[in-house]
Amino acid sequence: MRNVYYKYNEKTRTYDRVYPSMRNRLLTYLRNAIVFLALGFVGYFVNVLILGTPESTADLREENTNLEAQYRVLSKRLDESLEVMEDIRQRDDNLYRVMFMAEPVSGDVRNATYTGTNRYEAFEELENAELVIATTQKMDMLARQLYIQSQSFDEVVEYYKNHEDMLSHLPAIQPITNKDLKRMASGYGYRIHPIYQTRIFHEGMDFSCDIGTPVYATADGIIKKARWEKGYGYLVTIDHGYGYETRYAHLKSFKVRAGQKVVRGEIIALSGNSGQSSGPHVHYEVLQKGRPVNPANYYFMDLDAEQYDEMIRMAENHGKVLD
Repeated sequence: MRNVYYKYNEKTRTYDRVYPSMRNRLLTYLRNAIVFLALGFVGYFVNVLILGTPESTADLREENTNLEAQYRVLSKRLDESLEVMEDIRQRDDNLYRVMFMAEPVSGDVRNATYTGTNRYEAFEELENAELVIATTQKMDMLARQLYIQSQSFDEVVEYYKNHEDMLSHLPAIQPITNKDLKRMASGYGYRIHPIYQTRIFHEGMDFSCDIGTPVYATADGIIKKARWEKGYGYLVTIDHGYGYETRYAHLKSFKVRAGQKVVRGEIIALSGNSGQSSGPHVHYEVLQKGRPVNPANYYFMDLDAEQYDEMIRMAENHGKVLD
C-alpha cells in the first residue's frame, strides 16, 4: 500500500495532499536500499565471523580437538625428556663431578624459573589455557636444564684436561672381575650386621666370591697397609693421592707389600674369609679425604650405562652384609 502524505495549509487552515517529486521518491528508495543492505551485511558478519556457519563451526571444533590432542602428546614427550634430563643430572652430580672432586650444580641453578614478567599471560584467554600454559612451562624448563647441563659438561671437560694424572689415581673399576654383576652381595648404607644382628652403617660394598679370587687395585697408588687388622682380617689399604684411599678386606693372602707402587688392574691380593666375615667375599671401601663414600659411584671405567644403572639398583638392596 502506497504511503499518502499531507501538509497543513495555514491560509486555508486545511490539510492539502502532497505529491512527492520523482527525485524525492528516488532518494527515499535509495535510503531504504542502503539501510537494508547495511542490515544484511551486519547480519552476515555476525553469523559468519562471530557465530560461524555450521560448516565453519564444525571445522573449528575439529581443529581445536586435534590441537588439544597434539598438545597432550607433546606434554607427554616433554615429561619423558625431563625424566631423561633427571637421569643425566644424577650422573653428572654423582659420577662425573665426583671423579674430579667438583661440587655438584646447585638445585636452585638447575631449577631456576623465569621471573619478573608473566610469560604466559597471552595464553590465559585460550580455551585450553591450562594445558597450553603447562606444556609451555615444561618446554621452558627443559630448555633451561639443557642449557645448564651443557655448561656443566663443559666444566667437566675442562676438569678432565687439567686432571689427566688425577684420573689414573681415581678408583674407577670393581675390585674383582664382576662383569655380569652376579657377585654383588651388599651395598653401601645401613644394613643388618650378620653376626651381631643389629642395624649398622655399612661403609663399603661386599662382593661374594670363591676363596683365592684375584683382587685388583682400582687405581694407581702406593700400598699404605698390607696386614691383619681387627674386624677386617687381612687388609690392604692403597693411598691413591688426591685425597683418595681404598680398602680391601677379609683377604686370604697378599701379593704386595707396604710402600710398593701399584697401577690400576694390578693383582694386590687373593680373596678369603678372614676377620669378622660370615662367608668368602671381598669388602671394598672408597675413602675421600678420610671419609667413606659410596663405591658404586666409582665404577665408570668398568661398566656401561645400563650396567651402571643395574649396579646402583643392586647396591641399594637392604639384605644382610657379609662382614
